Amino acid sequence: MSSETAAATASATSLDVFNRRESEVRGYVRAFPTVFDRATGSTLVDADGREYLDFFAGAGVLNYGHNNPAFTAALVEYLERGGIIHGLDMATSAKKAFIEAFERFILEPRGLDHKLQFTGPTGANAVEAALKIARTATGRATVVAFTNAFHGLSLGSLAATGNSHYRGAAGVGLDDVARLPYDGYLGPDVDTLDLFEKMLDDAGSGLDLPAAVIVEAVQGEGGINVASASWLQRLRRITEERGILLILDEIQAGVGRTGAFFAFEESGIVPDLVTVSKSISGSGLPMSLLLLRPEVDVWKPGQHTGTFRGNNLAFVSARVALETYWADDAFMRQVAAKSALLRGELEQIAAEHPEQGFTVRGRGLFQGLVCDGDRTLAGRVSKEAFTRGLVIETSGAFDEVLKFLPALTITDDELRRGLAIVRESLAAVLAG
Repeated sequence: MSSETAAATASATSLDVFNRRESEVRGYVRAFPTVFDRATGSTLVDADGREYLDFFAGAGVLNYGHNNPAFTAALVEYLERGGIIHGLDMATSAKKAFIEAFERFILEPRGLDHKLQFTGPTGANAVEAALKIARTATGRATVVAFTNAFHGLSLGSLAATGNSHYRGAAGVGLDDVARLPYDGYLGPDVDTLDLFEKMLDDAGSGLDLPAAVIVEAVQGEGGINVASASWLQRLRRITEERGILLILDEIQAGVGRTGAFFAFEESGIVPDLVTVSKSISGSGLPMSLLLLRPEVDVWKPGQHTGTFRGNNLAFVSARVALETYWADDAFMRQVAAKSALLRGELEQIAAEHPEQGFTVRGRGLFQGLVCDGDRTLAGRVSKEAFTRGLVIETSGAFDEVLKFLPALTITDDELRRGLAIVRESLAAVLAG
């Protein structure tokens, strides 16, 4: 057989070229070892034609599903008419339409007066911009972050990230960030903000007055840890009273993931800065925003730039997403119903296996089945689920949490089907 014929008959899902040429840094391909070819809604299809149900949603990038037809139609029309694709921070019609839609459907209904900064297209860049402007606006250097936080992997954002696996790859010191315990870190009966307030008011604590506090209302990569509304409200009071800026990282928890557009909405607080990325474009195209109160916007022109901060295709699909899903509260009601279904099923799974000591935590369609009794179990269930046609990841410091992150547009049937695969996979792993 000729080499050409052999290559032609090889499986379309062979990973040989990735193993041969791609850096060892690759991650998700190791957990989901196939060559994906196309997708629609909550279904992925690999190059051999096998279908997979998606409970991963691009790590939270695809809240509206794969290739949402409303977005695809708008993108095709924009491309066919020759719309601007790359615009730096110049004014374009696509950017204008997005800003107007964001103002109308998101900012004004929530009484927010924030300005929009279009940062480089990654969430980490939005975090970098938030940290820089907080330090510039206050003239102070220290930032407070929390245990199990994940804010990105560029050096500034990595300094605020908690996981030692990521921090160990920095190669340099990660400075000017103080770490404090997140809500619930010391157990349900301890308000961890007692420590923060005591350290701020004690001249001997060693904690300099911070420029900012950065926090996730729901920690995703950290293990689906949820900050209570009362904890966030107290954090807002502490920071306001002392002139400390409050940054809410909504990169994974936002854009409807917890039911409301922002995860912090439940608490009623108003942050000084908000980082938004992942699902903000709707379509999966790279896009990030920093929302900042006008009085914090002390940038001089060009102080934080980026070649790809003007992704006009992303502006097009982002605008359509806002018009399609956020013009009223119908979408939020649908997410709430699906969230109740998911939460109820997960609690039932936990009840079916009392010997495992499972717990369930999360909000909205952002839920975790916590396997603290055997920290390898979640990973083994994820691996088994993939063989049965379900893509689902893990999170937490020890990958001990089976992480449920389906598209917000998933159907009830798809949700139940995926949960059935989880049940089967769990049973197979426990029996094996």
